[in-house]
Amino acid sequence: MANTTEPAAVKVHTPDLVEMWRSTSEWLSVHYVQIAIAIGAGILIYLALTALRQFGKRWRGDFGDPLGYTNVLGRAVARTTHFFMLMVAAKLVAGYADPPAALFKTIAFLFTIAAVLQGAIWAREIILGLIERKTLAEDGQGETLANAMGLIRVLVTFALFAIATIVVLDNLGVNVTGLVAGLGIGGIAIGLAAQGIFSDMFAALSIIFDKPFRRGETITYDTTTATVEKIGLKSTRMRAITGEKKVMSNANLLQKEITSYFTLDHRRIKFAIGVIYQTPPQLAAQIPDILKEIIEAHGGNFVRSGFVNFGASSLDFEVEFDVYLPDWDSIYQVRHKVGLAILQRFNDAGLEFAYPTQTTFTAAPDGQMIMPYAEVQPVRGV
Repeated sequence: MANTTEPAAVKVHTPDLVEMWRSTSEWLSVHYVQIAIAIGAGILIYLALTALRQFGKRWRGDFGDPLGYTNVLGRAVARTTHFFMLMVAAKLVAGYADPPAALFKTIAFLFTIAAVLQGAIWAREIILGLIERKTLAEDGQGETLANAMGLIRVLVTFALFAIATIVVLDNLGVNVTGLVAGLGIGGIAIGLAAQGIFSDMFAALSIIFDKPFRRGETITYDTTTATVEKIGLKSTRMRAITGEKKVMSNANLLQKEITSYFTLDHRRIKFAIGVIYQTPPQLAAQIPDILKEIIEAHGGNFVRSGFVNFGASSLDFEVEFDVYLPDWDSIYQVRHKVGLAILQRFNDAGLEFAYPTQTTFTAAPDGQMIMPYAEVQPVRGV
């Protein structure tokens, strides 16, 4: 004969309303003076908490103002509920007026619910306030934060109120072990089903708080250079310098090596210049000074210039200079003007640019070398 074990039923003890009413009536008739004093004290406590709540509304500041720790605390205090203030007053009064046991237990139970829920509200406001403070302090306009604040608020609210619900049920005597296990299994199932979506969402949060780049920055990844137009919860939208619109998931973008040009206060430009081997050494020695003069005349910061290599068809020189301008279009114009100025100056100085050339020497049947160019005939006198 198989033994069957029935699951134990959860028993929640509810107060006997008739007994509580009888004991409360007797308590009111006997301790009416203490009750009156206690009610007056309770009203004063409630008014004090209400005044504190009004101060919190003043401390939180206006929308869009810079957030300080006082503002964050003010936001939390301003969200104090009337139910919590009423139960705090009732709890303090019950400790003084010595009510019946049933009424005291009821007040204690309601106070536990109010305290747990109020604690969740305060924690949510403080966490969200600190997140906004950190983000707005580094990004004054908070544009990227607005894209994710809704998701952050939902996640924080769900987590805190789930914990508050479990605490309340535990105080009711309910076995919450199964509930916690069920929530954990459900969370794992949802996470596996929406792994790609959650990966991109958390990557968006990483971009917002870690700030590898911001909206409006020009970045380079792989072989693409583009300007960030929008950072969304799922993807980042960019405009390539060639005009195309690029859309990439946040998780994939963070896996790449990203070069940002936002914090650069200058750009370094390098030119490689080759002159022909027939250039006289005295003239070649003047090339670095010529390049320095040209660069400084066009607002560049000269870094270095000099001979670097004997090339296959040229004497190779190199010049480097910095341009302190905010945008790439202005830097591009400086590079353009410097390049044309070098061309003009070299042409005036008689410096010839080298290009790949090859000279072929052949021999006549008698073994004499045939020159690749016509021999210069001497001029005979008339």
